Amino acid sequence: MTRIKTMYTTYRCDAYHVSHGLARNRSRRRRRGVADERDYPRRVPLYTLAEPADPLLEPVLVAAFDGWIDAAGASTAAAERVADGADLIAGFDGDVLFDFRSRRPVLDVVDGRLEHLTWPELTLRRSHHDRRDLLVLTGAEPDFRWQELGRDLVDLSKRLGVTQWVSLGSIPTAVPHTRPVPVLATASAEGLLADDEQVGPAGLLRVPSAALSTLEMAAADAGIPAVGFYAQVPHYVGGPYAAASIAILEHLGRHLGVDPPLGDLPDDAMAQRERLDQIVQADDDSRTYVERLESVVDNQEVPTGDELVGEIERFLQERGDGGSTPPGMR
Repeated sequence: MTRIKTMYTTYRCDAYHVSHGLARNRSRRRRRGVADERDYPRRVPLYTLAEPADPLLEPVLVAAFDGWIDAAGASTAAAERVADGADLIAGFDGDVLFDFRSRRPVLDVVDGRLEHLTWPELTLRRSHHDRRDLLVLTGAEPDFRWQELGRDLVDLSKRLGVTQWVSLGSIPTAVPHTRPVPVLATASAEGLLADDEQVGPAGLLRVPSAALSTLEMAAADAGIPAVGFYAQVPHYVGGPYAAASIAILEHLGRHLGVDPPLGDLPDDAMAQRERLDQIVQADDDSRTYVERLESVVDNQEVPTGDELVGEIERFLQERGDGGSTPPGMR
């Protein structure tokens, strides 16, 4: 019995010295700035990369998400035009990025049989335009892990040699559909934009952030030049709004020196303009309101935010149909 007790005591002492020796070694490694893979489990990136078959040519990452800052779906529609026919080079883990209860997959039921699920996704596709590669990041706005996704996208951008980040967005604004679509631009540094780009808005604008903006800032903080183009969509247009998609593509093309394909967007924009004109002309309140917006644009007036909000609320409240916008203008 005494021998067993002695062996047990010796084992505990040896285990104590071994464990504390390992702890001291890890402490020394930390002080020297050396990572120890036993300290933390190795993290799995949120993306899966398919290495490009041939070298990328000065790749620019172009990003647009649906939902927030995608009024009328104009920016994601523009991104899809750029990525039309493009090759998938990276996919992202939707199971950890999306809340499927708020963004449910679409279920196809055929003849009483559960046939197919279409899941929300986020993809990076490679598109070649005018001797330049555009990497188009588009899909559903993530619900979770924005900061982690930002770090992973910085890592991915560096692996692929991304030279610039371009965000595409669209925001509802008190502007008329009868005038060219205004586009506001942002930049992470001076000299990234053409001199005639409308940078703004001036002063402080504090708004709830989109996931896209947090990712752009992560890229900029990592030293990747970043710009953004945001079309101003008439607030009474629910979407789609082809004119805004065209404006975004025109600014993107001019900025990068490429010619993005427009496809049938010009025809869609013309048809929608005719429909909106007919709706506005058929309603006195709508016509008066649009004329007021035209005056603001034509005279380059700068009403305060409170004034515009007040006008919009008055316009909706004074309508005889309970405050809703006319059909087709939603």
